Amino acid sequence: MAIILSVDAMGGDHGVNITIPACLRFLSESFDLKLILVGDRDAIYSQVGDRLSQYSDRIEVIHTTQVVGMDEAPQSAMRSKKDSSMRVAINQVQTGKAHGVVSAGNTGALMATARYVLRTMDGIDRPAIAKLMPTMKGETCMLDLGANVECTPEHLLQFGVMGAQLMRGVVGKSTPTVGILNIGSEDIKGNETVKKAAELLKNSNLNFYGNVEGNDIFKGIVDVVVTDGFTGNVSLKTAEGIAKMIAFSLKEEFSRNIFSKLIALASLPVLKRIKKRVDPSKYNGAVLLGLNGLVIKSHGGADVDGFYYALKQAHHEVEVGVIGLLREYLEQNKGMLEKDEELLEFKDLSSL
Repeated sequence: MAIILSVDAMGGDHGVNITIPACLRFLSESFDLKLILVGDRDAIYSQVGDRLSQYSDRIEVIHTTQVVGMDEAPQSAMRSKKDSSMRVAINQVQTGKAHGVVSAGNTGALMATARYVLRTMDGIDRPAIAKLMPTMKGETCMLDLGANVECTPEHLLQFGVMGAQLMRGVVGKSTPTVGILNIGSEDIKGNETVKKAAELLKNSNLNFYGNVEGNDIFKGIVDVVVTDGFTGNVSLKTAEGIAKMIAFSLKEEFSRNIFSKLIALASLPVLKRIKKRVDPSKYNGAVLLGLNGLVIKSHGGADVDGFYYALKQAHHEVEVGVIGLLREYLEQNKGMLEKDEELLEFKDLSSL
């Protein structure tokens, strides 16, 4: 069976200059793939060029007249740009024409539009942004990474459920371990939201490890790290900043003098292996979990390699049936995710 992905060709900082070359590269490697390229027809054709005939049976172009700006307000984009490349690309999943959508566009607009068009699954109050990250032991999934700044304990429980099913499908972990990000490993640490969420996770049928600290994330102590979107986004951006600083420092020191340059030359094979292991392009795609359809968010500033890996992630998640695994789990565990009004003392934020 062919896997069909719709692509917001206009999204991101560079639009078709990045998205289309990445799509063509992935098409050349994945023979079971079909792509629906959504955006300005002329701009898309200018990038596809004479290769359109080569993939005529595997590419469909849908022309749209609007583009969502990277700094555009989410609600404005959702309401006033119904013919945007982002909205129409998501519509392909809603109608069943595509198995998933990939966009490098405005994150807030993508989340708002996808949530409006696809709706959340039964048992999930809010979608979360989840991302696989490299660790000392392989990969770990962290969520939420920015979609939900304020969360109730139940939201954090739902994030644990979604992250566990993602790791089951994508990485093949039968019983992935789930930890909650805290300021200490002891049960008494943390605010009331985290403490109550830990209690919910502990009483669930998930493989709950307990509290994990920020310096545990990249040790690979757990397979899933659960946190609110504010803390998760700060943690992610901090990690990205440290990685850039280390790369800058290495380059600066290795180019300091002739001896440093000789050492760099001798170290090149090791440096290349390290880069391959933690290459941020390989971990570019983040999934918006909890929706009735697969939505992959690529970094807005991604290069061709980065967008290629976002497409590859979408293809793999369709292949292993991540959405089906999550839906099946939610169906089988309805009672576990029902709100405990005595435990929760937070207002319902699901309408925000």
